[in-house]
Formats: sequence, structure tokens, C-alpha cells
Amino acid sequence: MSESIQITDSAQDYLAELLAKQNVEGIAVRIFITQPGTPYAETCLAYCRPGEEEPTDERLELDKIVVYLDKNSIAFLEEAVVDFNADRMGGQLTIKAPNAKMPKVNEDSPLADRVNYVLYSEINPGLAAHGGEIKLVELTDEQVAVLAFGGGCQGCAAVDLTLKEGVEKTLMERIPELAGIRDVTDHSDTTNAYYQ
Repeated sequence: MSESIQITDSAQDYLAELLAKQNVEGIAVRIFITQPGTPYAETCLAYCRPGEEEPTDERLELDKIVVYLDKNSIAFLEEAVVDFNADRMGGQLTIKAPNAKMPKVNEDSPLADRVNYVLYSEINPGLAAHGGEIKLVELTDEQVAVLAFGGGCQGCAAVDLTLKEGVEKTLMERIPELAGIRDVTDHSDTTNAYYQ
């Protein structure tokens, strides 16, 4: 069983009851995170009818229910706890996933996760004061990180030099296998670019 997530007995009881009400043979629960590793990460729990799981999902056979974990979310679900607190109103299911927004990355983590980790742990907090934020848009086959400079960074003439140099320096130091970074608006072809 994956060590990444703990589903308490009370949560299993509650989910088993919900699943039973669906009247679908073999129905399970699927847990996934949207936008994992970003400040917008949301941990989601959904019904999963037979055949709706992804082939790469990790299947957990628990005592009372079957849970599928989305492969890309597993690293972000480390130390996550699904719990159910009964109260007079019926109670509520809670999902605490402390690493959903900030994954634990190591040398073996995918390059994109490591770039995001540096962006969100080191670079963006410093930009927040200026209303700026940097997102990873894609990693090219050449291991170049294409970044989007958002918020207060845009429209500032100094963005190119100061920010890019600082961000590139930090990322390249932390992640040696990166070949470089590029701004998403920089398509390296400036022949038709319009300058004011």
C-alpha cells in the first residue's frame, strides 16, 4: 500500500456508506490533485465507477473500500489524511494534504516538479511583495524551462534583465540539468515584434 495517504476508519466507513448508496457494483473512490505543486492545488475525491480509473492509477485495497490514486498526485499526497468527523449535522469529510502545494522533491523527482518547487519555495515568495508571480509553462525537449511572468512583473521594462537573470541564476544553481530558461513571450524571433 502506498505510504502516501492515510484514510481513517471513520472516513472509510463514511465513504463505504456513500459508495453503497450509488448501487454500482465495484464502485471505488479516486483521489487526485488538480494543479499539484502550485498555490492553487486542490485535493479532490470523486466516485470512480469500474473503468473510470486511469491505467496508471495506484490501487489501494483498504478494509472497506477501494481507492485509486492518480499517479501524478501521489508525490503530493504524502502525509495526506482523509478523515471524517461526525457531528450533529451528520459530519464532514476532511482532506488534509500538507504537500499538495509544495511537493517533497528529491533528485529523482521529475524535472518539472523540481522547477516548480524552486519557483514556489524560493522565487515567488520574493516576488509576492511586488504582486508578481512566475509559473512554469512547459519544459522543452532541450530541458529549457519556459516561464510565464505574471502579475506585477509584466509591463515592467526591467523584468527582462533583473528578473530573468535572478530567476535563471537561482534555477540553474538548484537544478544543474536545466539548459536554461525562456520567457513564454520570448519566441526568439523578434523580426515582427512591435516595440513602443
